[in-house]
Amino acid sequence: MSMNWFGSKKKKASASTTAKGSSGGSTDPQATIVKLREAISTQEKREEHIQRKMDGMVKEAKEKMARKDKKGAMYALKRKKLYEQELDKIQNVKMTLETQVFNLESASQNANTFSAMKSGTTAMKKIRQDVGIEKVDDMMDDIREEMEMANEISDAIAQPVDPLLADEDDLLAELEELEAGDVEDELLKQPATKNPSINLPAVPSAKLPELQKDEAEELRKLEAELAGL
Repeated sequence: MSMNWFGSKKKKASASTTAKGSSGGSTDPQATIVKLREAISTQEKREEHIQRKMDGMVKEAKEKMARKDKKGAMYALKRKKLYEQELDKIQNVKMTLETQVFNLESASQNANTFSAMKSGTTAMKKIRQDVGIEKVDDMMDDIREEMEMANEISDAIAQPVDPLLADEDDLLAELEELEAGDVEDELLKQPATKNPSINLPAVPSAKLPELQKDEAEELRKLEAELAGL
């Protein structure tokens, strides 16, 4: 028993085409809005055409009434009523289409806003996962450690390099010994004397100047007063 592979493929292809056709048009909001606006434009053109027809029926009814054709005038008015009904339908369709455009634009804007907010949340979550409080703490510890290491290196570089550098205590002790030796040598160099001579001022050989008579007289009075006390 042989199977018709080609026939089955055609059926599958037909089924696939039917499925695509039944799925509807594009779901892109912008493309749908464009189609709706095109439909509104078509209804407006149709509305203008029917309005011209209505105006023509009114003109025709007036002409028939002028010719005393009452039946013809009534027929023209009936056709005008039909156009009016059709015009009401078109206006209702336009309102529906415009409402859909308005709602779709609002929904599209809400969807874009939601997408932007979701992207922002995802970005913030990724940043938080990449950074994290533990990673920040580790990084700050590393920074402090590197700064301390840099300070230690700077201090080590700033230390003087002196091959003759010695302990200050040893230097002070050696300096005191030198000073003590200098004092001892100075004492040994001085001669020993029992009665060292004292330089006194010389006695003046000239006579003291005599006091004037008035000064001598006043001096005697003063001595007398002192003796009487």
